[in-house]
Parts: sequence; C-alpha cells; structure tokens
Amino acid sequence: MTSIYSHIRERARQIVSRCPIPDFYHDHLPANDHSKSFFKTDPVIKQLKHFVAENLEDDFGHGLEHAVKVTIEAGALMEIEGKDTGYDECILEGRMRVVQCAGLLHDIKRKKKDHSKRGADHARKVLKSYPFTADEIEDICRAIHNHEAFTSNITIDTSQGALVADCLYDADKFRWGPDNFADTLWDMVSFYNPPLTKFMERYPKGMEGLAKIKSTFRTNTGKKYGPQFIDIGLAIGEELYQLIKAEFSDYL
Repeated sequence: MTSIYSHIRERARQIVSRCPIPDFYHDHLPANDHSKSFFKTDPVIKQLKHFVAENLEDDFGHGLEHAVKVTIEAGALMEIEGKDTGYDECILEGRMRVVQCAGLLHDIKRKKKDHSKRGADHARKVLKSYPFTADEIEDICRAIHNHEAFTSNITIDTSQGALVADCLYDADKFRWGPDNFADTLWDMVSFYNPPLTKFMERYPKGMEGLAKIKSTFRTNTGKKYGPQFIDIGLAIGEELYQLIKAEFSDYL
C-alpha cells in the first residue's frame, strides 16, 4: 500500500473507533459467544479452517479474517433463527456446522469471475472428503452460490437450505458496515492501487452501492439489525470523504 493510502487508512480507523458498536452484538451476545465457541471446538470446522487458511488468497479484502467473521456471525444468526424456527438442539448443532462451513468457503474463489458460482462448484469438490450428507453439501454450495448482492440466485427448495443461505448472506453483508472502512476497502485498494483521484471519483458510486444493501437483508434478524450496520458504514464513509478532501487535497 502506498504511503498516502496508509495515512488515509489510519484516519479511517480513527473514525471507526469512535462509532457505536452495532446493537446486534449487545442484543445477541449469547448467540455470538456460542457460535465462537463452536467455531473453535468443532473438529469438522477446525479441519476446514486449516484448509481455507492454506487455500484462500488473503490480499483482496476477503481473506481469512473476513471469512472467520462471516462464519461466526452466520453461526450466530443460525442460532437465533433456528431457535425461532423450532429446531431442537440436535438439529441446531448440525445446521450450525453447515452454515459455518458455508461461511469459511464462501469466498474461496473471490478473485475469479462469477466467484459465487465457481466457489460453490469448488466447495462441492472439497466437501466430498468431509462427513456431510449429500443434502448438507447441497445446502452449503447453494448458500455460497446465492451470497452475492444484486445478482440472480438459484432456487433453494427447502426451508432448511434457504435459512443457511439467508444467514450466510446477512453475515457477509454485515461486513459492509464499519468493517468495510476499517479493513476491507484498504485491502482492495492495496491490490488495485489506484491514483487517489480515481479513488475519489469512484467514491460516491461506492457509497450508493453501500446504501442499496440496506434493503436486501434476508433473515428476520438481518432485517432488524443489518440496516444499522450499513448506516454506521455510511456515516463513516461520509466523514472520511470530507476528511480526504480537506486533509489530502494536494493529492487530488
């Protein structure tokens, strides 16, 4: 990353540090804690995390750190939504494993064209050596296929499979809030390294795309809490935009 973007990133992180923590983490602390514990202790998840750590490219804003956050929060959403659906503990544990696998693998082909479809195809091959049923593998792969915003989705014909996909989508889109300006954006800038003038030309369109995410959340929990993630991200983005114009005008 060039020196100018290093300085801007630090200023962005200062803005992020002053922002409120999204209510999702306070209101659903037990679900988040349970998902973290499952992630750390389940042997299947531990094995898959090791695979992802060795095979996921980490230089495009969607590396292992991003995958782990999505995985844990997808698990938390499954805990909340699954209990509301009436899943018993045995079913809920299996669904937690399924959605966390989807979270770990969802960006395995992130730098490829049609990465969601190609990621789903690749995941199907990877998961043949894991202790999942054919239906569970399909739930994981269809969720990966359907995790992108503003694209055509494939049909998921079971309520269990649809819930996996919806939890993955919402957890992934939570990252469009504060995380976008703390980490993701700068990892992508580091990869592309555009001139600051180009970065600023594209900035308003990026903010418009961010705002559109607010209406796309899929689970009941995502619809309740997701827009706040985006609103916080928009506030950070607007403050940062004005800061860049004021403090880095010599580069524009």
